[in-house]
Amino acid sequence: MSKTAFSTDIPARLDRLRWSRFHTRLIAALGTSWIVDGLEVTLVGSLAGVLTLPSTLGLSAAQVGLAGSIYVVGAVIGAIFFGGFADRYGRRKLFFITLGLYSAATIASGFAPNFYVFAALRFLTGAGIGGEYAAINSAIQEFMPARLRGRIDLAVNGSFWIGAAIGAAGAVLVLDSGWVPEQWGWRIAFVVGGGLGFAVLLLRRYVPESPRWLLLHRRRKEAKHVVARIETQAAVVPGSAPPAKIILDPSGDVGWFALFGVLLERYPGRVTLGLSLMSAQAFLYNALFFTYALVLTRYYGVNEARVGLFLLPFAAGNFLGPLLLGPLFDRIGRRVMITATYALAGILIIATGLLFKAGILSATTQTLAWSVVFFFASAAASSAYLTVGESFPLEVRASAIAWFYAIGTGLGGIAGPALFGYLIASGARAELFAGYALGGALMIGAAIVAAFLAVNAERRSLESVAAPLSLRANAQSFIAGSSLN
Repeated sequence: MSKTAFSTDIPARLDRLRWSRFHTRLIAALGTSWIVDGLEVTLVGSLAGVLTLPSTLGLSAAQVGLAGSIYVVGAVIGAIFFGGFADRYGRRKLFFITLGLYSAATIASGFAPNFYVFAALRFLTGAGIGGEYAAINSAIQEFMPARLRGRIDLAVNGSFWIGAAIGAAGAVLVLDSGWVPEQWGWRIAFVVGGGLGFAVLLLRRYVPESPRWLLLHRRRKEAKHVVARIETQAAVVPGSAPPAKIILDPSGDVGWFALFGVLLERYPGRVTLGLSLMSAQAFLYNALFFTYALVLTRYYGVNEARVGLFLLPFAAGNFLGPLLLGPLFDRIGRRVMITATYALAGILIIATGLLFKAGILSATTQTLAWSVVFFFASAAASSAYLTVGESFPLEVRASAIAWFYAIGTGLGGIAGPALFGYLIASGARAELFAGYALGGALMIGAAIVAAFLAVNAERRSLESVAAPLSLRANAQSFIAGSSLN
C-alpha cells in the first residue's frame, strides 16, 4: 500500500448529491436505532412505578433513580470504548457489535430476578447504546450532503421519541389491558424491545463503510467504489460546480493522548462549547425522563399502569421539535439556533417548575407544559450531537463524539437521575423545584456559551469546518472556499 500523499474529490462528490434512495435506506438502517433505544428507555420510564410493586422487583424510588444512573454509567464507558474502535476499525463493524450488545442486554433485563442483576443488565444496555451514539452519528454526518446535514442529524436524533411513543403505548398495552398478569407484563415489554433491536441488525447488512473513513486508511479503491454506487442512485444538485479535490497524506490512527492534544491545542473554544452543550442537556434529560413516572404517581396519583399515556404527548413534543426546527439550523445557522433553543428551553423549564411548586398544575397540564418545553429542549439536545460531530477532524470524529458524550453525560447525566430520585423521595415540591431550576440554569448557561463560541458550520463541508489532520497545506484553498449554498 502506497504511503504517499494523494488527491481525492470524494468528500465534494458526497456533498453535492441530492437526496436519494440510498440516503433513505441509510437512515432506515442506522436511524432506527434511536427509535429502538427510545422504545426501550421509555419502557423503563413507564415501568418505573410498576417496578416498585412487591409483585415485581419491589424497587424503592431511590433504586429506580440509581438504576437510571447505572444505565448512564454504562453508556459513558461504552461510548469511550466503542468510539475509539469506530475510528480505528471502521464505523460499519461497530454498527453490529453495539446494537447486538444493546439488544441482548435488553432482553436479559426482562428476566432479572432482583435489583442487582437488573442494574448490571442496565449497565450493559447503556454500554451498547453509548457505542451506537459515536459510530452512528459520525457515519451519518460523513454520508450526508453538506446542505442537509443539520436537519438530518437533528431528525435522526429526534427519532428517539418515535420509539418513546411506541414504548409508552406498549407499556399501557401490557400493563393496563388486563391481557398479561402484572408480574409478567414488564418482563414481556423488555423482551419485545430487545427483539426489535435484533430486527434492525438485518437492515444494516446493506450499509457500506464510510468513504471518508476508507480514505484515511488509504483504501481509495473501496472508497471510490462506494461513492460510485451511491451516485448511481443519487443525482447531482443542478448547477453544482465540479467537485474540488483535496490532498491527503494519512499517517495512521490517533491515540488517546494525541487525541486530547488535538482537541485542547487546536480547538479549545469548541471543547468548551461541546462540554457545555452536552452536560446541560444530559442532566436535564436523564434527570427528568428517568424519574417522570415517579412524579406522576407520587404527586398526581396516576396509576402505574397508565403512566405511558402521559408520556405520549411528551414524546410528541420531543420529536416534533428537531423535525420542525431542524431546517432552520441549515438556513438561519448553527449559532443562532443553538443559542435560541437552549435559552428558550431553560427559561420554560424554570417557569414550569414554578407552576409545579405552586401546585397549580394537574397531571394533564403538567404533561402539556413539559411537551412545550421539550419541543425546544429536544432540538437543543440533538444539536449538541451535531455540534461535537462536525466540529472536529475526520480522524478523531467518532472518538470526539464518544468523549464529549461520556464527559458531558458523566457530569450531567449520572448525577441527575440519582438526585431527582432523592428529591422525589423527599415528597417536597420545593425540593423538586430546586432540581428543575438547576436544569434550567444549566441550559441557559449553555446558551450563553453557544452565543459566543458556536461554529457557523451550516452548508459547509466537514473538511472546511474542521480540516483533516492529514490534509496537506497546499489544499487549504479548498478549505477556505468550500461553503455550500
